[in-house]
Amino acid sequence: MNQARKSQQQEKKRTVRVVAALLQDEKGRVLITQRKPRAFMPLKWEFPGGKVEPGETDDQALAREIKEELGVAIDVGDHYIDLLHEYPDFIIDFHVYRCSINAGELECLGVNDFRWVDTNELESFDFPPADEPTVKQLLADS
Repeated sequence: MNQARKSQQQEKKRTVRVVAALLQDEKGRVLITQRKPRAFMPLKWEFPGGKVEPGETDDQALAREIKEELGVAIDVGDHYIDLLHEYPDFIIDFHVYRCSINAGELECLGVNDFRWVDTNELESFDFPPADEPTVKQLLADS
């Protein structure tokens, strides 16, 4: 496919801003969540978060998504990684932030499952392509 045509196709794709929380416990384990069976990319594991709605900041979207999915309140910290990932029908503008839980107990409200895993175990889970750079960065940092 020539470059001009590829560029035109990219322009037609919608870009979705997505935020995710990098939550680590006192042992350094990372919280990952599993998508529901009927979700886009069903049963894949991911860093919890979701779409930023119009008028929301990244912090507001992350706090809302984590409360809806896991029933806990969080503090959003430093930016960890960001990237663009192109899927066949849309582009993800993906931003990951270090976060900490400040209230509540984890529950599977909007996810199929959740787990605290050691960083070196992350590669054994099936992540969507947009999450893979975060996994690689965590492995490099550990």
